[in-house]
Amino acid sequence: MKAIPRPSRNAGRHPVDEVLPAGKLVVYGTQHVLAFYAGAVIVPILLANSIGLSTQQLVHLINADLFTCGIASIIQSVGFWKVGVRLPLLQGVTFTAVSPMIAIGLAAGGGTDGLLVIYGAVLVAGLATFFIAPYFSRLIRFFPPVVTGSVITIIGLALLPVAAGDATGGAGPTSDPTSGKNLAYALGTLALIVLIQRVFKGFMATIAVLAGLVAGTLVAWAFGDAHFGAVSDSGWVGVTTPFYFGWPQFSVAAIISMIVVMLITAVETTGDVFATGEIVEKRIGREDIARALRADGLATTIGGVFNSFPYTCFAENVGLVRLTRVRSRWVVAAAGAIMILLGLVPKAGAIVAGIPHPVLGGAALAMFATVAVVGFQTLAKVDFHDHRNVVIVATSVGLAMYVTAQPEVAQAVPGWAEIIFGSGITLGSLTAIGLNILFHHVGKDYGPAVAGQPGDTVRLDQVNKMSREEFVETFAGLFQGPRWMVERAWNMRPFADTHALRRSFQEALFSGSHDEQRQLIEAYPQLGSQFVADGLSGEASLRDQAARGLTFLAEPERDELETITAAYRERFGFPLVISVRDADSFDRIVEQGRERLGNCENQEHAAALLEIAKIAGYRYDDFLQEANPIHSARTRWSSNR
Repeated sequence: MKAIPRPSRNAGRHPVDEVLPAGKLVVYGTQHVLAFYAGAVIVPILLANSIGLSTQQLVHLINADLFTCGIASIIQSVGFWKVGVRLPLLQGVTFTAVSPMIAIGLAAGGGTDGLLVIYGAVLVAGLATFFIAPYFSRLIRFFPPVVTGSVITIIGLALLPVAAGDATGGAGPTSDPTSGKNLAYALGTLALIVLIQRVFKGFMATIAVLAGLVAGTLVAWAFGDAHFGAVSDSGWVGVTTPFYFGWPQFSVAAIISMIVVMLITAVETTGDVFATGEIVEKRIGREDIARALRADGLATTIGGVFNSFPYTCFAENVGLVRLTRVRSRWVVAAAGAIMILLGLVPKAGAIVAGIPHPVLGGAALAMFATVAVVGFQTLAKVDFHDHRNVVIVATSVGLAMYVTAQPEVAQAVPGWAEIIFGSGITLGSLTAIGLNILFHHVGKDYGPAVAGQPGDTVRLDQVNKMSREEFVETFAGLFQGPRWMVERAWNMRPFADTHALRRSFQEALFSGSHDEQRQLIEAYPQLGSQFVADGLSGEASLRDQAARGLTFLAEPERDELETITAAYRERFGFPLVISVRDADSFDRIVEQGRERLGNCENQEHAAALLEIAKIAGYRYDDFLQEANPIHSARTRWSSNR
């Protein structure tokens, strides 16, 4: 008797919860660690140099940072109780805290004295974040796609200069933008990652970043530009003990400053969670945000105990998830375990630290730009015919790039404002949130603009108040011939937004009787006919077909298309309807026509309706881009009365 196969352990699971084989977990986890490493250690390096810590103390800070990063990443990805969002989000020390921590440390006298006051503020701020999390998550209604898309885009764009800095050799004396060698390492690593993504599929494609980093490092080592001398100088075991530098000291001013940092970080974390949700195709709700912020708060508190700093979701690795398409949260958990190991084994950390900056920068360019792409995808859901949303995105991205390109701007504002103007991500995120509240939540809301230009718009509330005749006259051009679809769409008022208005036409179209739909299909002109080229079938048809050059075909192409359309009409009794703007070439239009000749009549009736819906969608977009078509339609209707 043949054995019945047992179901897979991962059957029915969301890809986020998939437990990969141990070998893949190690490889993918290592890739995350290598991509993350430079960003992980830069905060303790900057802080130690600024407040006057010794080299030995810096080494301990780096080990403690890696150790706590690992714990924090496991908490966020694996989760327990109401802590951890259970997404592939890796945790790292937030850059937002760098300037405030340096200011706190110097105010307390620098050195370990300053460090102890920093840890006191970190501990309290972490606990505050943990308990504030459920209340902050209730603000999720203030994070629509126009805000989250702006924040995610800003995160990606603001990180690109960091990648570019690494690509030129890193900060300090090693930086040399004119170095051909640095350029070669950076572009070579980036090119290799792209090549692997193009040539390979499956497992190899998912480790493109890891392969690029390893290959780039080996090439640099062969040319004497990768140095691993620190490996022999590092110990095998380095235990991170709680309160290594002494018991924390508490300062009210320092605590308030750090709580402000954590509130700003909460905004960034929210953006990262939404970005990751987009990538892994998992809906993000209020409780998810609360879980993520509790994990931030707990990780920050643990950081204060184990000699580290405030933690947040690391945007750098969000880009890696999108680039590799590996969505399992257990990969990040594996990366967390590897980081704990690196924190306990200094020699292992020293090997990773040997990766040349230009090699790391080349990989980072791809990852950070990918974060911005996720932002673009989110912004694609935004109704940009509503001019308010244009203002929100343009202003927030513009300000973010302003302070990113000119970081010295932070010196022109009062000390309390430096924390905001010192980071493009912070300034841009707060601007997007504030403008969204101003435009969409404050004062009387007349709804989004349906058509027009700034200062001369027709808003949705005006459409909802239209008479049937005005509405039909305004929107009849979306279809050819009959107007019953538009009349039925009018009955679906009021429309909540422009997307609801669009859907009303689609629903009306498919609700018609067979005879009504057939009459509509027959109203569409023949593809490529002179009737269209002369504009006799209407401006909309002319615009549709001109988009793919069907109005000025050479004689051979016109004859070929005419043969197909004639055969189609003879077989089915109605014209061949194709949304030509969806086709990328004339050949694809011809190919589609030939393929559809083999279908049955009922199938083609349905196919023609789908194509009409697509055509109406394009015409609707054109309609919204015109100056003020509703006003023009009203004028025409009034003059005809």
